[in-house]
Amino acid sequence: MAIFLTKDSKVIVQGMTGATGMKHTKLMLGDGTNIVGGVNPRKAGTNVDFDGTEVPVFGSVAEAMEKTGADVSVIFVPPKFAKAAVVEAIDAEIGLAVVITEGIAVHDSAAFWAYASSKGNKTRIIGPNCPGLITPGQSNAGIIPGDITKPGKIGLVSKSGTLTYQMMYELRDIGFTSAVGIGGDPIIGTTHIDALEAFEADPETELIVMIGEIGGDAEERAADFIKANVTKPVVGYVAGFTAPEGKTMGHAGAIVSGSSGTAQAKKEALEAAGVKVGKTPSETARLAREILVG
Repeated sequence: MAIFLTKDSKVIVQGMTGATGMKHTKLMLGDGTNIVGGVNPRKAGTNVDFDGTEVPVFGSVAEAMEKTGADVSVIFVPPKFAKAAVVEAIDAEIGLAVVITEGIAVHDSAAFWAYASSKGNKTRIIGPNCPGLITPGQSNAGIIPGDITKPGKIGLVSKSGTLTYQMMYELRDIGFTSAVGIGGDPIIGTTHIDALEAFEADPETELIVMIGEIGGDAEERAADFIKANVTKPVVGYVAGFTAPEGKTMGHAGAIVSGSSGTAQAKKEALEAAGVKVGKTPSETARLAREILVG
């Protein structure tokens, strides 16, 4: 089983013909992802050869969906044009849009998130500024390395790309149903809660690992959701225990004010919901292993 992405997912890549899009399309194909097309209006009607695999380029998301039955788009469009690319995916009503691009203006992210909501949320957005998601052994939509883990019984949701990779590697002997990098920007589409709900409903996910970061209240809200709705064991980690107070911390857009938003406050909220929280990624992996393996 998996959440949001399976071996049957038909994936297109918006921005496939750019340098970053080309690089990661090749890697995704190598991981077994069923990539059925790219989107670039200026190169519509051409094909791109990825080591013998010919991938057609379409003029729009709607055309790609009509010709291929695509239901997932991975977006590698530069920040300046990313909002238009996401709106195009929403207008085409593709089921899942994975926005890898970092550096998108918060106003633009707010605009396409609100637009998706106004259209009935027919398109699930993951990101922006995220590594995407992977269902090991089935499909990879984004930039998560495909060779650091295997299929297994852990579900992972994370704000941090790097910590996603570390956790997958540290628990590679157990493996993952799916790993979802939701991104650390102030405004994102899919949240911790969305992923927790999906993992709770997935019969093959036996344990959930949740990685958060300082700033905002997403982790506290996730703790409330876990307390009320999640029956499976959850292990957590909050990045930023050593961060100085009052400082904006990198891509998280996180400003710590008083006790609100601090790593300690988030840890306490999660522990009050029954979540075991590690002080380091390695300790978090150990906690997960102890629950599943003993």
